[in-house]
Amino acid sequence: AGSESVPQHSDRGPAHSPRADNSELHLYEIDLELRNRHPTLARATVMADVRDQTRIREVFAAHRPELVFHAAAMKQVTTAEYNPFECIRTNVNGAENLVYAALRRDVKKVIALSTDKAANPVNLYGASKLASDKIFVAANNLSGADGTKFSVVRYGNVFGSRGSVVPFFKKLIAEGAESLPITDARMTRFWITLNQGVNVVLSSMEMTRGGEIFVPKIPSMRIADIARAMAPNLPVKIVGIRPGEKLHETMITEDDARMTRALADRYVIEPALSFWSTDQYADGAPVPDGFSYASNTNTAWLDEPGLTKLMPETGACPPRQRHSLPTRARASRTTTSPRSAPSWPKSRPCATRLPSRETSRASKLSGSKVPTMSHH
Repeated sequence: AGSESVPQHSDRGPAHSPRADNSELHLYEIDLELRNRHPTLARATVMADVRDQTRIREVFAAHRPELVFHAAAMKQVTTAEYNPFECIRTNVNGAENLVYAALRRDVKKVIALSTDKAANPVNLYGASKLASDKIFVAANNLSGADGTKFSVVRYGNVFGSRGSVVPFFKKLIAEGAESLPITDARMTRFWITLNQGVNVVLSSMEMTRGGEIFVPKIPSMRIADIARAMAPNLPVKIVGIRPGEKLHETMITEDDARMTRALADRYVIEPALSFWSTDQYADGAPVPDGFSYASNTNTAWLDEPGLTKLMPETGACPPRQRHSLPTRARASRTTTSPRSAPSWPKSRPCATRLPSRETSRASKLSGSKVPTMSHH
């Protein structure tokens, strides 16, 4: 999502779009895309590691971004379990480094990308991202009412992203595997397409007041159903849950529900302490007592035909396109409660829509021609 946010935000006409990354290949690939997409856009490919406080401060001093998308993280559960100190240096210390760099250069807004594993974490990756989320929310205590606005976007698994199950299954199928491995037949996950994830990030950047955790309403699906949809003629092989894995994921815990409001297409977890802003999302309804948002009790489900429509040939969501996500609602739930997710019928292009080009041009975010930075 970090890589995809750059070209999509470039469509909104920023004055300058630098991207910082510790991977030369990733920088080359995104620069090539931006060059083809917007030949006249001022851009910069910056080699930097979020763990290097001095280098991050140099980058902010040189480019003076006004909007920052923070996507840098160690994301593999088992890798983080095996390399705990490296995970902490990237996900926790890196968040601190970015916060201080943003405060020193009076950045207007910072959006940090998070994960469903940060809610009730049972693995180090999730715990480190929970700590990162807390850092970005609490950073508003340092910036105050008129300073940098820090907020977080939390979502589930991204179809087709690196390291996810879809490209893994696709590779096994292409290699002629006799079965597809799944950890547990009951396992469920939240799912979102890459473009929907980017749309949530960009629209949250526009609406943030500081300190929120934005959670999109997205469907759930069983991993076993994904395997059957991708290879209906192959059996599945139960291999057992890996270290640090959950059977089901949660994006809003029952304790966080006390600060949560439901909007049309997302939930907003408001900060428990927010002296910097007294504004509330008046158009959002408080969720009921005892509410939690978990992948196994979700009211919206992506079925096999719906998933098949997303990836008829490639096994992954085609890039640069919006898709419908057909869902089936559980009969025991109502679709009118704050807990319900949108049904996303076939005629609806995307769960979270970006404003039109005319609206974007008129908005403060798009019309101000501000320089932006994505760090991945």
